[in-house]
Formats: sequence, structure tokens, C-alpha cells
Amino acid sequence: MKKTDVAVKTKDKSAFAALKGEFGYKNSLQAPHLVKVVISTGIGKIKDKKKVELIENRLALITGQKAAPRAAKQSIASFKVRKGDPVGYQATLRGARMYDFLDKLVHVALPRTRDFRGLSAKAIDSLGNITIGIKEHTIFPETSDEELKDVFGFAITIVTTAKNEKQAEAFFRHIGIPLQ
Repeated sequence: MKKTDVAVKTKDKSAFAALKGEFGYKNSLQAPHLVKVVISTGIGKIKDKKKVELIENRLALITGQKAAPRAAKQSIASFKVRKGDPVGYQATLRGARMYDFLDKLVHVALPRTRDFRGLSAKAIDSLGNITIGIKEHTIFPETSDEELKDVFGFAITIVTTAKNEKQAEAFFRHIGIPLQ
């Protein structure tokens, strides 16, 4: 286990001690903790196999594991999409890869974002999860900056066991997610 992995994981484990006074937790299992991180992107109208392969490879570089293709659930004639056609890619991270990715996201990628002033607390949903939209994949250090013509965006959803928005916001601030 890496040192950074231990640091993020320790913050996740110490959430009980930090938040028990504010929310009245009596057991460490009541405190929120991270479940998974889901990274997903759509390929839209891209039919060129090289560009689709590039998106798949870049997503694999960023996440550290191969992304799974997501198929269309139904045919839509006006979009020229048939049922079963790939419409996006998704990677679900758990365990050590999740902690490594979150560490890289918070300490490297988000500070490289143009005019970054923190994530909006309104992005936290009523179930205690937060979804972050990334407009350019080039903020991650694994991607080469020389190929700026094929820039794509993706969504990152951080899933927790928090019961509501207030608990989730306190938990995200505790583990170091930069909220406004």
C-alpha cells in the first residue's frame, strides 16, 4: 500500500471520530464511508473506431483499469442509434484503486482545472453522493498534452453511505474534497 493510499483511507476511517459530536453517532458503522467511485463518459455521435478506441484507452490510463462499454437500451431513429450499440464507457473503482484515484483527483487534477475555486456543494444529491463533471480529460497527468484535438469530458460519481446531504457535505470536507 502506498503512503497516499494510507492517508486517504485513514481519513475515511477517522470520519467517525471527527463527525460523532456533530451528528451523534454511537457506532463507527453509522459514520459515512466511501463505497465506490464511478467514472463514465459518452461517445455521442462518434462513429470513428480510432477515436472511440482513443477514448477507451485514455479512460483506462486515467482510472487504472479497463472501462466497460455501455450499450444503448433502446433504438432511437432520429439519433441513428440501434439497441445494443455502444454509447459510452464506464469504470467502477473500489478499494485501493478508488483511494488512489481520489488522491490524484483532489491533489493533482482539480488544481489543474482552469479557474478552479472548489466544487459546488449543490452537486451533492439527497442520497449523499456527489457527481463531478470534468470538461477536459487533459487535467490528468497520464494524458499527453500533444493530442489536444481529441478532448473529451466525463463524469465522476463518488458514492458514500451518508444518509443525507448534510452528513455527506461534512464527510466530503473531512476527507479533503474541495467544496466551496
